[in-house]
Amino acid sequence: MPELPDVVVYIERLQALVGGQVLQRIRVGGPSVLRTYDPPLPAVEGKTVTGFRRIGKRIVFELEDDLFVIVHLMISGRLRWRKPDAPLVRKRGLAAFDFPAGTVLFTEEGTSKRASIHIVRGEEALADHDRGGYEPFDMTVEQMAEALHRERHTLKRSLTDARLISGVGGAYADEIMHRAKVSPMARTDRLTDEEITRLHAATPDVLAEWVERLRAEVGDGFPEKVTAFHPEMAVHGKFGQPCPVCGSPVQRIVYASNETNYCPGCQTGGRILADRALSRILRDDFPRTLEELE
Repeated sequence: MPELPDVVVYIERLQALVGGQVLQRIRVGGPSVLRTYDPPLPAVEGKTVTGFRRIGKRIVFELEDDLFVIVHLMISGRLRWRKPDAPLVRKRGLAAFDFPAGTVLFTEEGTSKRASIHIVRGEEALADHDRGGYEPFDMTVEQMAEALHRERHTLKRSLTDARLISGVGGAYADEIMHRAKVSPMARTDRLTDEEITRLHAATPDVLAEWVERLRAEVGDGFPEKVTAFHPEMAVHGKFGQPCPVCGSPVQRIVYASNETNYCPGCQTGGRILADRALSRILRDDFPRTLEELE
C-alpha cells in the first residue's frame, strides 16, 4: 500500500506537472471506482487545478469553485504519467485524468478493486474523508501517547490505525518500531514513557528519510515503481536477512494477508515472537529465542 512518503512524492510531482492546468476530463474505466454522484463527474471537467493536498494516504486534487477530487490508492492503486490522451490500461485501468500536458492514469494492480475516486464540494465535505489521526510531522509526544493509550492494541495495529496516526501503513510501521527498538507486539496500554519518546522521535525521522530517498529516486520524473519493499529498509520485507544494526536474522509474523517484520536482537530482547501459522505446524519445535533459532 502506498504510504505517506509515496503519497508526498506523488503530490509533489503532480503539482510540478499539472498544477495550474485545466482538468479537461476524467475518463472512468469501470463503474466501481467512482463512489460519489453529487457533484457529478462533468462538474470537475474544465476546472483549473489550484493545488494538491494529502489526507492520510489519500491524494486530493484541489480545483476551482471549491471542488475536490479524492483519489484513494488503497493497496494496489497506482498513478502513471503518460502522453496526452493516453488510452486506459486494459483490465487494470480505473480512470484517466486528461490535462493539456499529459494524462494521469489511475490503475489497480490487484483484483480486489478497492481503490476509489470521490468528488466533493467544500471543505466540510472534504473533512469527512479525514480519519482524524495525528499528523506524524506535527504531533507532540503527548499527542502520540494519548493516541497509543486510547485503546488497548498491539503497537503495530495502533501505528497503522488512521484514526490514531495519519499516513502510516505496515511497511513504515515496521521501520519505525525497529528504529525505536520496540516490539511490534507490545501492548499500547503498557508502553513506557521512554518507549513512547523513542517512537515519537523515530516516526518523523523514518518518514522524512524515506520522503528524501524517494524524491531523489524520482527526480524530475514520476513515481513508476511504488512498492512497500526497498533494499535499503532495515527490516520490512527482510525475513531471514541480517539486521543492519545488530546482525540478528530478521523475523516475521504472518497473519491473513499481512506480515510484520522485526529484529529480535533490537526489539524483543532476543525472543522470537509466535507466528500463528508456523507455530501451529512446528508446535514444540518452534524456536522461542535467537539461540534456539541457531
